[in-house]
Amino acid sequence: MNQQYRQDAIVELVRQHGYMSIEQLTEHFAVTPQTIRRDLNTLANEGRVRRVHGGVGVESSTVNTAYSTRKTLHLEEKERIARCLAQHIPHHASLFINIGTSNEMIAQALLEHQGLEIITNNLNVAAILQHKEDFTVIIAGGQVRSRDGGIIGEATIDFINQFKVDYGIIGISGIDEDGSLLEFDYQEVRVAQAIIANSRRVYLAADYSKFHRNPVVRQGNISQLDALFTDRKPPEAIQRLLNQHDVALHIA
Repeated sequence: MNQQYRQDAIVELVRQHGYMSIEQLTEHFAVTPQTIRRDLNTLANEGRVRRVHGGVGVESSTVNTAYSTRKTLHLEEKERIARCLAQHIPHHASLFINIGTSNEMIAQALLEHQGLEIITNNLNVAAILQHKEDFTVIIAGGQVRSRDGGIIGEATIDFINQFKVDYGIIGISGIDEDGSLLEFDYQEVRVAQAIIANSRRVYLAADYSKFHRNPVVRQGNISQLDALFTDRKPPEAIQRLLNQHDVALHIA
């Protein structure tokens, strides 16, 4: 069993049992404790599991990984996803871009486009796009979250509802096997729901780790998407839902 499959299997065992000790994992996979510790450190850094004394437990469903950490995770995968998604946005289109580190990379990838109009509730996205003279960049009003530059609240929702755009580009913290799109912050979710409702086409950017996370707040369902952009083939249950609801799958 190679490293990637072993790590995926560790995550599944932790989800099933709630906790696995290093000794249990060493015996289960017939590898050294040092190998398991390296796997657990990698998985914890990726936000897929939570390190506890002597082993590993289920990641929190109520607290997201710190923004500074998320900015450094899965960089290569996010860059590939961003380039792939940007190829599906035509010049002179209008679009929403919401909160998330993947969306910030998408904003960077869109700098080669011409004549875009972008409405965003992400200060970091606005900062990336602001110097492009042929772009129109509009920032939503509302409360600014200090930890990541996201803009949320009732004023943000009211602002988003004034527009109807060609494309809504959203991120997500987790995707459940039943197709639920999940987040940690209720206020962020309500803004994302307004973006989905006011977009003619909805594109979701999500690296593979999001299929192993279970935040507590329901944002929507995979059936509301027009396309999913990711870096690896999703779990079979998700693939069936994509096919069932005619959601395009793009693997970067």
